[in-house]
Amino acid sequence: MTKVFIDGSSGTTGLNVRTRLAARPDVLLITLGEAERKDERARLDAIRASDVAFLCLPDDAAREIVLLAADADTVIIDTSTAHRVSPGWTYGFAELEGARSEISRSKRIANPGCHASGFIALVAPLVKAGAIGRGARLSCFSLTGYSGGGKKMIADYEDPARKDALVSPAMYGIAQKHKHLPEMRQVCGLEHDPVFCPIVSSYYSGMEVVVPLCADDLNCAVDEIKDIYRNVYNGKVVRYAEGSDENGFLYAGAFSGRDDMEISVFGNEERITLVSRFDNLGKGACGAAIQNMNIALSLPEETGLIL
Repeated sequence: MTKVFIDGSSGTTGLNVRTRLAARPDVLLITLGEAERKDERARLDAIRASDVAFLCLPDDAAREIVLLAADADTVIIDTSTAHRVSPGWTYGFAELEGARSEISRSKRIANPGCHASGFIALVAPLVKAGAIGRGARLSCFSLTGYSGGGKKMIADYEDPARKDALVSPAMYGIAQKHKHLPEMRQVCGLEHDPVFCPIVSSYYSGMEVVVPLCADDLNCAVDEIKDIYRNVYNGKVVRYAEGSDENGFLYAGAFSGRDDMEISVFGNEERITLVSRFDNLGKGACGAAIQNMNIALSLPEETGLIL
């Protein structure tokens, strides 16, 4: 039986991981009492006693506990932003070329950001294949449900007396310093950050990430992009879907409650939109974390996932 400790199990991601793993007969959760959850020594002991530890903490707290647990032979999966571009950490998007074997050997795995997962899924294979140049100046907009904002945002949106402004979509990260930008650039091998426009709306979960392109941005035809995606995304978790729309609409919440991701290409030979759809709490957070745990333990990676 696999012993698992979740450090920070009261946040949105931690609660979801805990709920999912509690239902698995092959997992034994190591839990701490209310007082012990804030005790550094108790947390370190729990990390060292576990086979896998999930860090669902703020960035600074994640960095601190990782330094203190440097000697632990535990597989640590950090769901924060703290280690996504850090040397010695494996970036946990399993569908990237060579990523599964790296994850399976790694003791330090950085779980991807939700928006970043959608962008990287679309862009990284195209840069790798030379379809998009590394010096490309890309843009991206991403629609997400409010659950990605954590407890306070969830409470604000679900308050019966919520502000009228919360009824409409809201763009944020407007200073172009969003915390996902470093991983979006580095993992894709780009020379420049994309112009990134994240948008939160008044539905619970689900994400739609869009990268618009013109023909001049590409070193190949649109059909070649589709072929690249077909070759890369043919597994159970991430897949390419030809023209997957709903009567001319694409709904950002279509994958709510699931752990898979769908990649599609729309438009024409002159103007193209690359689209990924998934759940910000699924493949964008706890679903990816559990997938990474499965790979690290040499289990079928879809174990316990909702596909």
